[in-house]
Amino acid sequence: MKGNITLTMIKPTAMEKGYAGKIITRVLEAGFKLKAMKMLQLTKSQAMEFYGIHAGKPFYDDLVKYMSSGPIIAAILEKENAVEEYRKLIGSTNPEKAEKGTIRYDYGTNIQANAVHGSESDENAIIESNFFFSHLERLK
Repeated sequence: MKGNITLTMIKPTAMEKGYAGKIITRVLEAGFKLKAMKMLQLTKSQAMEFYGIHAGKPFYDDLVKYMSSGPIIAAILEKENAVEEYRKLIGSTNPEKAEKGTIRYDYGTNIQANAVHGSESDENAIIESNFFFSHLERLK
């Protein structure tokens, strides 16, 4: 059975460029429900923990530096088959390869500053959601 939640983050460059409202509107118009949302700035340590699965990869240090460079919005989204549906909405990790009309095509700058994060699996959606939100912070 496919899960019904996914985690997203609106990344620092998209926040800086003022795209957060447009991105949230597109997500809601695509039928997702917001179950939790907050704005924060990750510390280097928090970014290292969140992206720990990529530790040792060539892009890891730059990713940690980037994701702790400015404010983000983290949100839990709900919809049937949420991970797959959200990944269709946001498009390819590389905005240059993303399909026209996807969030990353419209708001991404490059492969790192690609506007938004989206969980890669139902299992990761749960882990990532638990990283940012307690049960008290989530709508039922």
